[in-house]
This record gives sequence, C-alpha cells and structure tokens, in this order.
Amino acid sequence: MKDKRKEENKGITLISLVVTIVVLLILAGVSISMLTGENRNIITSKCC
Repeated sequence: MKDKRKEENKGITLISLVVTIVVLLILAGVSISMLTGENRNIITSKCC
C-alpha cells in the first residue's frame, strides 16, 4: 500500500528564488556603477 505522505517537492522554492534575485540585483548594481563611471578606482587613465 502506498504511503500517503506529502509528495517530494519538485522545482525551486521561494527562498531560493529570492536569494537568486538578490544576488542578480547586486551584480547588476556593481556592473552599472562600473559602466557609468561612478567607481573612480576603475577609471584612472586620462591622458594629458
């Protein structure tokens, strides 16, 4: 006879989805700040 327990979860959970979105937002923020030149340590070479 089959055990009528809760079926095994398939797919991603809400917590893993939120963590993934937060990491992507942090990476996007760092990338945008580098591209717009707000990070002065990256842009240091100006000639004459």
